Amino acid sequence: MVDPALIRIGRLRPVRVRLEPEDEYLHELGPEPTFNESMYFNLYDPGIGLGGFFRLGNRANEGRGEMTTCLYLPDGRVAFMFARPTVTTNDAFDAAGMRFEVIEPFERLTVHYEGKVVLLEDPLAMADPRRAFTENPYAEASVALDYTRVSDMFGGEPDEPHERPGEEFARGHYEQLVAATGTISVGDQRWSVAGFGLRDHSWGPRTWQAPWYYRWLTGNVGREFGFMGSRIARRDGEGTRGGFVWDGGTLRPCHSFEIATDWDGPDHYHRAVHATLHARDDDGTPRTWRITGRVLNLIPLRNRRDGLVTRISEGLTEWTLEDGRVGYGLSEYLDQIVDGRPVGLDE
Repeated sequence: MVDPALIRIGRLRPVRVRLEPEDEYLHELGPEPTFNESMYFNLYDPGIGLGGFFRLGNRANEGRGEMTTCLYLPDGRVAFMFARPTVTTNDAFDAAGMRFEVIEPFERLTVHYEGKVVLLEDPLAMADPRRAFTENPYAEASVALDYTRVSDMFGGEPDEPHERPGEEFARGHYEQLVAATGTISVGDQRWSVAGFGLRDHSWGPRTWQAPWYYRWLTGNVGREFGFMGSRIARRDGEGTRGGFVWDGGTLRPCHSFEIATDWDGPDHYHRAVHATLHARDDDGTPRTWRITGRVLNLIPLRNRRDGLVTRISEGLTEWTLEDGRVGYGLSEYLDQIVDGRPVGLDE
């Protein structure tokens, strides 16, 4: 477990966070209209070239949830489904065919999905969701995955608020590198999966329009190395930078995170990522990790609220470390779209 005194919110002073085994379960529903509690899991199996992510969010005060299933198939297609099921309580992660269960806190959780997915030969078609869901074929999908601990936990709920009013994105949030085994089927194809990924859990008020933009990078090189890099930009200020690095035995919180992007096409999707994470050892010795990402496949998702349009580009990414080791994960780019352009192009 990470010493809470080491957790930093961007470049600000360290803040104490609380994280207990009971935080793996659902929290009391808050009074905020936009209260969200969600879990997210991703994975990639390099042996078969299959990756994906799964998310359930409860927005009980709005009477609905958010369910996302995304599978990057070995042949380059993406199998995708999004739903807003009716959700009126915060009692379980179980909606729209998806179910998450905590078997042992911090050690083992399971993910199940049974339902339809749309099959996208061109994943970029999801930039126009109505057309993508109308013009592409569907198949039945089944997911049964067992997620187990690889790294220590990172994060929790700070003792003091760390977000400004109107910019809330997660009162509590933690992440963990994990291994995943199980089965995935789409149509008449079925795969046995054994890969690695990252999971997270968030609770508190959230809208996708709160950040001006963000970059969230996750990656694993087996059990020996993994990382998370986070850059959240405010409309009127620097925002935050941070993350962590796991070296197979020690989890190091990072006090700074730099990122540069190679963009592609008139819609400006990220195609290559250049990231640097900075941390310090217990004796103050600086540590730096430089990581290059190549996006293997990408699907753009869209959210609308209060007249704003938000794009969340989900890139399945191959990561290369300075020493030549190769790993895999996700690069998630959220941007508010203004005058047809993502606002974070200059980052």
